[in-house]
Amino acid sequence: MLAFLIKRIGNAVLVMLTVAFFAFLIFRFLGDPVEMMVNESATQVDRDELRGRLGLNDGFLVQYVRFVANAAQGEFGLSWRNQQSVLGLIAERFPATFELVIIATILSLAIGIPLGVFTAIGRGKWWAESLQFSSIIGVSLPSFLVGILLILIFSVTLGWLPGYGRGDVVRIGWWSTGLLTPSGRAAVILPSLSLSLFQITLVMRLVRAEMLETLRADFIKFARARGVRRRALWFRHALKNCLMPVVTLTAMQVGNLIAFALVTETVFQWPGMGMLFMQAVTFVDIPVMAAYLCIVSFIFVTLNTFVDIAYAVIDPRLRAA
Repeated sequence: MLAFLIKRIGNAVLVMLTVAFFAFLIFRFLGDPVEMMVNESATQVDRDELRGRLGLNDGFLVQYVRFVANAAQGEFGLSWRNQQSVLGLIAERFPATFELVIIATILSLAIGIPLGVFTAIGRGKWWAESLQFSSIIGVSLPSFLVGILLILIFSVTLGWLPGYGRGDVVRIGWWSTGLLTPSGRAAVILPSLSLSLFQITLVMRLVRAEMLETLRADFIKFARARGVRRRALWFRHALKNCLMPVVTLTAMQVGNLIAFALVTETVFQWPGMGMLFMQAVTFVDIPVMAAYLCIVSFIFVTLNTFVDIAYAVIDPRLRAA
């Protein structure tokens, strides 16, 4: 088990070093920080002094090692646009993204699991096949189009929900949340639904496939022969054996949701990390871009590593392999 842990953690570190290398390339080749940070009246002496203070005169390897060491400590420098700490900007926006991703994950499980069960037990019926066909549409539609349609229907036409912004927020220390205010709870509905649609269809199709396989198992046939009620057979016996792949998929999709929430946040003007990244791209704010890449990759790699370790704890055959 120790060798397995060392190997998985070593793989995670290698991936993060690779990501840090590409982030460093963004720093080095996609813009001159000196030209971005000085004003037009600065002399060449001022530019040379700033270049030396930033360490840009050092060699490529020295700059890369310095960048990795600083990134490991959460130090990504100053935003070229805002002249504020990059880590402070991301920490300010992270609660909004985290809140959106958690609610989207809860919606995907609360909607996707029951739909997967019902389409499995109703296989061949028109309503089950209609849901299955709808899931294909849900997987195919791009998230920005889903978001625009939701705004058009529920905000512009019906006027039920706000179509942009986060609403009123409450500060709890450095954390901010909109779930404690009515406008904040209303504002999170449409973006979380838009973000969760793709995962709802994934969970639904996965649960359906696992349920169909489980319902053909011998222990289900034995339980049916004993006279176990169908509802208990479906939700107590069969569903319990289908949830492990769902848990794995959910844990891995959380990283994807954080990474790809930038489209949803842009459509709904949600003030999260994704919106910050899009603004950084617009204004060529390279420190923010590099920090976003490293932090999102770290979250994704950490979640995948935990899933691998959890699988190895549950299934000893993986450790032997």
